[in-house]
Amino acid sequence: MITRFSRRALPAVAAVTLLASCSSSGGTTGAASGAPSTAATTAPSPGATEAPTPTATPTPTPTVKPTGQADPALQAFYGQQLGWAACKDDPKTEKIDESAVQCTTLKVPLDYANPAGETLDVAVVRKPATKPDQRIGSVVVNPGGPGGTGVGFVQRNSDYFQKGVRERFDTVGFDPRGVGGTSPVNCLDDKVRDDWVSTDNPGADHGKVLADACQAKYGKLLPFIGTRNSVRDMDVLRGALGEQKLTYFGLSYGTYIGSVYAEEFPDRVGRLVLDGAVDPSLPLAQHNIEQYAGFERSLNAFAAHCAKKAQCPLGKDPDKAAGKLADFLDGLKQKPLPTSTGRVVTATAAWTGMIEGLYGDESAWDELRTVVTQAMVNGKGDHLLAYADSYNRRDKEGHYSVSADAYTAIHCADGATDVPAGDALQAAYAELAAKAPLISRHEPSAAIFDPDCRTWPFRSTERQHAITSKAQAPIVVVGSTGDAATPYANAEKLAAQLGNAVLLTRDGEGHTGYGWSACIRTAVDTFLLEGTAPAAGTRCASDPAQ
Repeated sequence: MITRFSRRALPAVAAVTLLASCSSSGGTTGAASGAPSTAATTAPSPGATEAPTPTATPTPTPTVKPTGQADPALQAFYGQQLGWAACKDDPKTEKIDESAVQCTTLKVPLDYANPAGETLDVAVVRKPATKPDQRIGSVVVNPGGPGGTGVGFVQRNSDYFQKGVRERFDTVGFDPRGVGGTSPVNCLDDKVRDDWVSTDNPGADHGKVLADACQAKYGKLLPFIGTRNSVRDMDVLRGALGEQKLTYFGLSYGTYIGSVYAEEFPDRVGRLVLDGAVDPSLPLAQHNIEQYAGFERSLNAFAAHCAKKAQCPLGKDPDKAAGKLADFLDGLKQKPLPTSTGRVVTATAAWTGMIEGLYGDESAWDELRTVVTQAMVNGKGDHLLAYADSYNRRDKEGHYSVSADAYTAIHCADGATDVPAGDALQAAYAELAAKAPLISRHEPSAAIFDPDCRTWPFRSTERQHAITSKAQAPIVVVGSTGDAATPYANAEKLAAQLGNAVLLTRDGEGHTGYGWSACIRTAVDTFLLEGTAPAAGTRCASDPAQ
């Protein structure tokens, strides 16, 4: 697997590692009386190919459309009092003081069809408004994924928003189910995952290895993971925060969370900003094809950029540069690159590192050019492997975050089990080869089956569909013309689907828009602070310094 909706929702210059250091231990509790505890405690820091495969017998996921706060069975959850306390500082993050923000846990039903049954603790964090006397309310954020931790995002990016927003809003992050501190799904041990994420010969059972491990460890939890349930949790959070309407900022996959919220709770939509949009109407395989096409475009743009530089290992012909790079990366199947640590860089790991680099804009390409030079000219893979480790969320001690398994668990719960087969599969491969001939040829099944839900043991009634919302409040959708991970067409389509939405455009490379453009930040901040959406057709340039 080498793609995600968002493995990095922030600009490359931020170099953020989204690891929760203050969160709930995440386990479900025993049978509940139906009313959650009214006092939450400070959460502890966590320690921590082609051939078809047999399809597991599906276990139906319980689903129900709740009535939200109006449902008497849920009112106790909405009315709970959150017990805020300083987060526990993580000594591993020397430059970040997590205790500067506040942590708590939110009680929610494990199964919304049975609110009186077991409960689940959702990890929540907030950075209080710096001018409490002028406070407007709370803005809830999600950094993407699936698998990104909202808790870690706020702790490590407390100054992400501009001053005006920080002064008047509490910035609130939460970990969706299966992520970070909310019942984290961590199915493979580090040694197994080292091979699992880097092998050039995944084989037919590659996806089944993960599916079996997750079923064995989290069989009880997996049926209740998924965006729809996390959206319901977010509405409970809104109520517990005392907000009548939800103010929300979602990046990449976080835009899907916001879209589903607008569909599920249209009367609770306040000021929603969806940056780096996902098109919810696309089946996953088609989404992956379009995403690969986006990265193919960025690969060609980077290679052409490199060819114009005095020192570039890709030659001086911009039309041939990308092909030369792809040939080198594919060639690592036969002869992996060595590193100073004894690990080797496979073709899969090398392509993963390249994908990581292509999340950035032109300002990050000079560094990426150095990484490629070290590999192609000097025969050293350390820097390229470091990029791959960053993408895979592997730290220097060899430990992985839980984002990879949460990514699969959430996607498969969200209806990603409808994958093409037979003639439809061959047509998908043909389209992939036409739209992304260089970046997909290494392992085309990694695009079509990312993640591989064919053997996933749980199913839900969720299916990809165009999301429409009856919300009266306008929604701001931000799209970037050079975004490889979430191509600009996604933003156009999502804005059209939502109906009462405004498309705000950034012209430039890089994933998402807010972090790359002062013009975007001003327009978004005005919307959050004043409720005034940008005029239709507004376009912004990127900041040269970003």
